[in-house]
Amino acid sequence: MITFESLTKEYGDRRAVDDISLTVGPGKVTGFLGPNGAGKSTTMRMLLGLDHPSSGRALIDGRPYARLVRPLRTVGALLEPRTGHPGQSARSHLLGMARSNGIGARRVDHCLATVGLEDVGRARIGTFSLGMRQRLGIASALIGDPEVLVFDEPVNGLDPEGVTWIRHLMRDLATEGRTVFVSSHLLSEMAETADHLVVIARGRLVADAPLAELLDTTRTARVRTPNPAALAEVLERADLTVSFAADEGTALHVSGEDIGAIGALAHAAGLQIDELSFSTATLENVYASLTEGAAEYRAGESESITMPADEQPLSEEPS
Repeated sequence: MITFESLTKEYGDRRAVDDISLTVGPGKVTGFLGPNGAGKSTTMRMLLGLDHPSSGRALIDGRPYARLVRPLRTVGALLEPRTGHPGQSARSHLLGMARSNGIGARRVDHCLATVGLEDVGRARIGTFSLGMRQRLGIASALIGDPEVLVFDEPVNGLDPEGVTWIRHLMRDLATEGRTVFVSSHLLSEMAETADHLVVIARGRLVADAPLAELLDTTRTARVRTPNPAALAEVLERADLTVSFAADEGTALHVSGEDIGAIGALAHAAGLQIDELSFSTATLENVYASLTEGAAEYRAGESESITMPADEQPLSEEPS
């Protein structure tokens, strides 16, 4: 289990992480989302003892990382793909990690096989592609068979087969009862992988909820009826929000906590419904709403990227 208690990190006058308190529990994949500069990497670095909090605590199974006796047996982490010395073999790198924590060579070979590198275990890391280095980093995280796994952008450099593999691996680890905490900018992948989401923006916690709950709160309904005005009145009395779709004839768009009762409300009022459909927002929609205005970098808007005529380079005159 991972626990953050009023975790805060300041760099001069700027708060990179601002009083975050939450618990990341076992048995599920918890996605960690936020714009660039939101404080995700800083939070993970403090969890792993690479940065010191200005105040508050980050705990793994109730203890700070520095107090873990054999840390690889408790927590495995992938923060970046640059794993090991380029002149060292993958197996030699993992053996060194294993021996530092009293882990045998059999576990090294098992991890190489798990990530698909058993055939290149004796090859130099410097010859590896980005995807191979990423797999080696994942093997490094698994080496101690830990109960807590922390992954930062684990799909970087992986091909489509590799992306599917790591998704299933993380879910399998969670199914085994482990704590899996994963940061990613690929929202579509998080929608496929995560059970629970933690979202931060400008260093502050803005969401900590099951994925299904976050998506369900933005569910909307489309209703078509011969008497839209009367139905709108009935639904608004039930604290539902109704808008008229001007370009869709008699259709209404409805939102609110109790939109599942639309049919029953219409029936009780004796009103006919010709069509009733529900839609759930995508994770991209929910994420954009939660982090609106919090992006550190934002591309400028322009009607055209064509260079103005008065700034075009002069063409050479024919000789």
